[in-house]
Amino acid sequence: QVQVVESGGGLVQPGGSLRLSCAASGSGFTIRDMGWYRQAVRKERELVAITTSNTENYADAVKGRFTLSRDNAKNTVSLEMTSLKPEDTAVYYCYTVAEKDGTFYRFQYWGQGTQVTVSS
Repeated sequence: QVQVVESGGGLVQPGGSLRLSCAASGSGFTIRDMGWYRQAVRKERELVAITTSNTENYADAVKGRFTLSRDNAKNTVSLEMTSLKPEDTAVYYCYTVAEKDGTFYRFQYWGQGTQVTVSS
């Protein structure tokens, strides 16, 4: 099993900044993809940003405002969020894909979610 632990989030005014952090760990697994999804009230969960072994992808809604930082040695990923808008309000979930060592089997794991609220 892989554990995914998030930190950060909270309440911020429009135009402000927040940083989310996530750490993945699991014996016998190699972490491959890491990223963030979010789910607003009455909406589907959507991709925010994700990093694979050689690419980074951002949702159009956050390009230029959000930045991923990944430490492969520590299996951590952070999401720096700037110029926050009320529409960024959502529960943010850390997401990881882990490959079981010695196999080609990959599994998806999610964090418990952290609330981000952008409001004046």
